[in-house]
Order: sequence, then C-alpha cells, then structure tokens
Amino acid sequence: MLLDFDYMYYISPMIDTEELLRRIGAAVRQARTEREMTLKELAAAADLSVRFVALLEAGEANIAVGRLAAVAEALGVRLTDLLDGIEKKSAIALLGLRGAGKSTIGPRVAAALGLPFVELDERIEEEAGLGLAEIFALHGESYYRKLEGTCLARLLANGTPLLIALPGGIVHSDEAFDLARKHCATVWLKAKPEDHMERVLRQGDRRPVADRPFPAQWDPKLGIHVT
Repeated sequence: MLLDFDYMYYISPMIDTEELLRRIGAAVRQARTEREMTLKELAAAADLSVRFVALLEAGEANIAVGRLAAVAEALGVRLTDLLDGIEKKSAIALLGLRGAGKSTIGPRVAAALGLPFVELDERIEEEAGLGLAEIFALHGESYYRKLEGTCLARLLANGTPLLIALPGGIVHSDEAFDLARKHCATVWLKAKPEDHMERVLRQGDRRPVADRPFPAQWDPKLGIHVT
C-alpha cells in the first residue's frame, strides 16, 4: 500500500464532480443550440428520455460514458469535444492539524508519485526571512495568513504537479483554503489526540501547554504529556 502506516485519511477527487457535470451539460446545450436541435430531437437520436437530456444540460445527470458517447454521436461531435475545458487538478494538498503526520507522510507519498514535495510553512519562512515563531511574535497571525495566501497562490500559479503540506490552520483563512480546494486534490490526515500532542511537543512547540501553570511531563503509562 502507498499509505502503509498508522494514520487515518480521506481524499477528495482530483476533479470536482459537480463542476464536471455542469461543464458537460453546458457543452451539450451549446452544441445542441448551434445545431438548432430540440431537446426532443436530441433525446430521440441518443435513445434517451427528454427528461434525462434536460437534466444532463442542467448539470444534474451523472451520465455514463457510453451514454455520453451516444449524445456526442447524435450531435455529430467527438466525445472529447464535450470534455474540452475541463481542468484536472494537478496538485495534491495534505491537510490536518499540527502533528497529523503531513511532514512524515508527504515526502514518502511524493517520492512514490514522482512529485516534488513542498512544505508551505517553509516557503512562508523564506518569504518573511523569519522563522514561524518570529513571524507570529513580531507581526502576528494576520501577517502570517497574508503570507500563507501569497505563497500558496505562487506555488499553484503555473499548474505544476506537486504535493504540498499545508499549515494546520489554513482552514481559518477563507481565501487560502478556497484556493487550495479549487486547485488541489485534498488529502485530510487525522491522528489520535495524544499522538497530535506528542508530535507537536517533540517538534519543540510548547504552545499546546504554554498557558498551563505547571510544565507538562511525560507519562509512560498513558503515553502522553500531562501536568
């Protein structure tokens, strides 16, 4: 298995299904209009019901390839003509909370797929000329979010296939998160709460326990840091 380790994940499709159906429907409607065919004439020629063709043009019919080929033949066009302009997402984005495993899984999956691997946080640090802790301490979260959107847009601008590990808090930025969902197939990683905590603390990030009155200590029986 490609993802043969103890993580939970789910993957969004490389192509947005609803957008795909809308574009196919628009292409069918345009081709029919150009040929001055009625819905009834197209339905009869493709051996489909008028209702189904109407749903197809509205982008609401999940049509099988064979039936779509029959529609293309009835319209006198190639099947590929009805699929023109449908953009396949070339980038894969890993999402999840800090400690979900993005930095561990990312390089392994990227190597298996033959894709370059990019940590967006590293690009943000390069852009700012500062480490993440310094960015937050000196400029605050709003500045970080601005860099987050700028760096992500730059990475996705030319459509180069790649795998990106996104910051855990990107969901708090509507602009950056919408950009990721529009241009990337998203892979959401999950882990047990205690695993999240331990991995973050191992990275030297004390923010999860920074406001507690006593320092967290490792409990070997529980397998987590406790106070």
